[in-house]
Amino acid sequence: GKDVISCFESVCTADVKGLRNGTGTLTVFTNGKGGILDDLIVNRVADDTLYVVSNASRKETDMAVMSDAVANFKAQGKDVSVEFLSSDDQSLLALQGPSAVSVLQKLCTKDLSRLFFMNGTADQIAGVENCRITRCGYTGEDGVEISIPPRHAPAIAEALLDTKLGNLKLAGLGARDSLRLEAGLCLYGNDIDEETTPVEAGLLWLVAKQRRAENNFPGSDKINAQIKNGVTQRRVGFKMSPGSAPARQHVEVFDNEHQKIGEITSGCPSPCLQQNIAMGYIREESKKVGT
Repeated sequence: GKDVISCFESVCTADVKGLRNGTGTLTVFTNGKGGILDDLIVNRVADDTLYVVSNASRKETDMAVMSDAVANFKAQGKDVSVEFLSSDDQSLLALQGPSAVSVLQKLCTKDLSRLFFMNGTADQIAGVENCRITRCGYTGEDGVEISIPPRHAPAIAEALLDTKLGNLKLAGLGARDSLRLEAGLCLYGNDIDEETTPVEAGLLWLVAKQRRAENNFPGSDKINAQIKNGVTQRRVGFKMSPGSAPARQHVEVFDNEHQKIGEITSGCPSPCLQQNIAMGYIREESKKVGT
């Protein structure tokens, strides 16, 4: 609908008005306390169409947030509607790594070298129409996420895995978890939740400067106050000492005086660094290296 951008901005921190058609951004839904309800990607397909990909674990919450926003705008006579696609309607393949785009290019008709980060396009893949390709991912590497009709997902996956195209392999969520942790990317429910704000989580870049100035999204007063006055805790990264065990979620962090200063939210072995790594929240005054 023609009022969809204003509607979506009423519940998120992104400057959707400032996006060009065919581009997208990561954003967050926030509550009245500035806490993060979910992190999700919004793609501006056209002036009157947004395509949103959210976390599966937060599906019900996100649907309620968007439904309430649409109902509120409709009550004001605005032109907006929402359609929720289930896994029966749409499947998602994440193709990640340095050679991901060059491999996919061999199955596409459009020139993907012009598909820059967070840009999206509709194209044919391996003869399958209506595939949406977005240059993004959750690994810290180059790559794309491909939204496709479910009945064609196995065939496209098998076409991508054809050894004649390149050295692609299937990877599970454990591999993705180590990659995203190496890149310092948050996992909802571990590193961010309804009690943490974008400022505390080191995600202030998700709160567009235009939106900070407008001060009209849920929790904007709290977030703007934190930007001005600071916070008491902050998300940071850790490298474990050589030979020590990985620090997992909920492990407590203490200072040299044995005072608790924080808690680990994610941790695992890092294949790239060949040592154990983690992230978590600690007191603001202890966030700097060497403290």
